[in-house]
Amino acid sequence: MHPKAHPGQDDKKFVPRLVAWELTRHCNLDCVHCRAAASKGPYENELTTEECFRILKEIKEVGSPIIILTGGEPLMRPDIFEIAKEASRLGFRPVMATNGVLISREIAQKMKETGIARVSISLDGATPASHDDFRKVPGAFEGALRGIEFLKEADIPFQINTTVTEVNVDEVPKILDLTIKLGAVAHHIFLLVPVGRGKDMASQALTAEKYEKVLHWFYDQRKRVPEGFHLKATCAPHYYRILRQRAREEGQEVTYETFGLDAVTRGCLAGTGFCFISHRGVVQPCGYLELNCGSLREKSFPEVWWYSEIFENLRNFKAYKGKCGRCEYIRVCGGCRARAYEATGDYLAEEPLCSYEPKKKGG
Repeated sequence: MHPKAHPGQDDKKFVPRLVAWELTRHCNLDCVHCRAAASKGPYENELTTEECFRILKEIKEVGSPIIILTGGEPLMRPDIFEIAKEASRLGFRPVMATNGVLISREIAQKMKETGIARVSISLDGATPASHDDFRKVPGAFEGALRGIEFLKEADIPFQINTTVTEVNVDEVPKILDLTIKLGAVAHHIFLLVPVGRGKDMASQALTAEKYEKVLHWFYDQRKRVPEGFHLKATCAPHYYRILRQRAREEGQEVTYETFGLDAVTRGCLAGTGFCFISHRGVVQPCGYLELNCGSLREKSFPEVWWYSEIFENLRNFKAYKGKCGRCEYIRVCGGCRARAYEATGDYLAEEPLCSYEPKKKGG
């Protein structure tokens, strides 16, 4: 254990707000963009139930983040509901990220009973043909919609997640319409980060100019979605710059009252308000940034969160390089650290898919 029992005063703003936990790499699908290149396995040496319970208690020592139970496909883990129940007992708000295909009436009921507060279902197309082609499994679209119906029956809020690439970018407006029609509480778009199987799709990533255009379109949708419906751009930190630029043009102040959570969150949260735990207990800044910040089989969660050198670097915005380092939006955007690393081998390098030129020159 590190000699300092508690972080310094300056570090307290970096408490974790979200922890994504890949509880298993096993999956029932073989999606083309998968970060984990997950499939049916086998995957040896995954964390045991007891290890998961211990890690949950250690996370509690640092804060009370939302725990995202993910995978692979988390419903393929036999003790998933024991883990969800323990997370709820400890006072966390567990949510689950699933492809939806395995959700039955019984599974939805177990989700409700164990305190799962929200479920995210991925839809990458607005039709069976486009979604199933993206997911490489016939019937994935119908399976996801069936799962959504069971969630609605059980009165569990759900959101739709969409990975945006050159292949489906023109379909995103239809996916948003479908999301609203299905009764979701939110639509989160993820801009492709080319890691895992997603590397094979690197040529299908949007250009910086198209990326910017999509995020401006996304901002405009705020005015047409139902009240209370939340739009969130993930792995698209530039959105939080665009939001402020557009708000200024419209004479609006970006406050919690006017923009809700978007006003108080940051674009890239890797290592600052978010981290990822792998199926074997390795902590990473995010699921797409495969840097080992410490194993929870060797160190405690507080030790890794507060004292990992990588996390400390990510929290030092003065260490960021290129135009990210001199950008006036560094604190609200930060650039995608995983995309920077994939492009250059340096996680502090400038975001490669950003067309914005900072007002500050040099550096």
